[in-house]
Formats: sequence, structure tokens, C-alpha cells
Amino acid sequence: MSLDNYSNKTQELIEKLAAIEHERWAHWQSYLHSKCKKNSDGSLTIPKELVDKWDKQIATSYYELTKKEQDSDREQVMKYLDYIIEFKK
Repeated sequence: MSLDNYSNKTQELIEKLAAIEHERWAHWQSYLHSKCKKNSDGSLTIPKELVDKWDKQIATSYYELTKKEQDSDREQVMKYLDYIIEFKK
């Protein structure tokens, strides 16, 4: 993927948002790994109750999530929002 077709300002925004996205992903992976059983071969097993919970969330639209689940998604968006607002100026 090339950023060459984008303005310098847009490239800067992409890099800032990509850094936040990586931080979000790394935090999630750390959390996920902490909830799993580590097997002798180094693989991880996710507990059934978490698989069930996350499968339900995957199949649920944002608007049908609980308020707590929606708040969690909003919290993630807030990490991006200042960069997007600044970009629009």
C-alpha cells in the first residue's frame, strides 16, 4: 500500500491513526492472552464463556449493544477524535 497518492497532511493523519490502531490492537491482544489458558506447546485456549460472549458481540450491531459495550466502543473512538478534528481545520 502506498501513501504517495495522499497529501502530506493526510499521510500524517494516517500515520497517527495507524499508531493508535496498533496500540489498540496490542492492548486487546494482551488482554485476550491474559484470559486464555496457555498450553504446553505455547498455543492458547480461549475459555468457552469468553468465546460465547464475543461471538454474541460479533453478531450484534452497535445499536443493539448494551450501554456499557457502546461506551467501550466510544472510548476507543475518542482516541482518534482529536486527530480527525484537527485534520478538518
